[in-house]
Amino acid sequence: MKTTRTIYEDGNHKWIAIVRDPNRPAYMIDTNEYLILRDDAAILCDPGGAEIFPAVFSALSAEYDPSCIQALFSSHQDPDIISSLSMWLEFNPGIKCYVSWLWTSFVPHFGGTAGTFVSIPDAGMDILVGSLRLQAIPAHYLHSSGNLHLYDPKAKILFCGDVGAALLPTGEDGLFVENFDRHIRHAEAFHRRWMGSEKAKHDWCERVARLDIDMLCPQHGALYQGEDVKRFIDWFDRLEVGILKA
Repeated sequence: MKTTRTIYEDGNHKWIAIVRDPNRPAYMIDTNEYLILRDDAAILCDPGGAEIFPAVFSALSAEYDPSCIQALFSSHQDPDIISSLSMWLEFNPGIKCYVSWLWTSFVPHFGGTAGTFVSIPDAGMDILVGSLRLQAIPAHYLHSSGNLHLYDPKAKILFCGDVGAALLPTGEDGLFVENFDRHIRHAEAFHRRWMGSEKAKHDWCERVARLDIDMLCPQHGALYQGEDVKRFIDWFDRLEVGILKA
């Protein structure tokens, strides 16, 4: 059973986290989804897999009108990111899906037509949600070869996809990181294996360190806020990635 949590609110500008499901099957990775709402328009970040669509839709519908969702943002092509696409399109055939140009011939296998997709170039682009201008930020090879994050300069929030993700054990289900040193142990193996490029990692750390960020919101695990944002960027910059110790 997923629930919603408002993590940012300023008048008609909100970020809503659709948080982890403790009742999911143990064989399935848990995910976070994020709704950015402004002026009665909304975009849903990495809406999730087909198997969790009912839980995500139900959690959102309990407090918000899902018809306000005009677009989906797909950080990359994985099924836990975007395989629910056909169900969102069944609900609203006019919904748009923002995704890297690299995946615009792959993601349609989950649903949609050529008119569904808004192709994002490698350098990123601006995305309008109501009167709010968001920024698609390059994060290529972290871990997908066509990977993008979404930055809200007004809320100072970066939706960072799989970067920052932690596979948390049972019982550690807090929304925010509470003890960075303890938490980051659950992120280390994931980042070493799934992040494929040292150069891309350094480029991302340098790029986002220049942004004004109060909160990092990954697709898996707890959210980083305050000083833990810089702690994570520094930790990630030092970590050796793209390796497999068999």
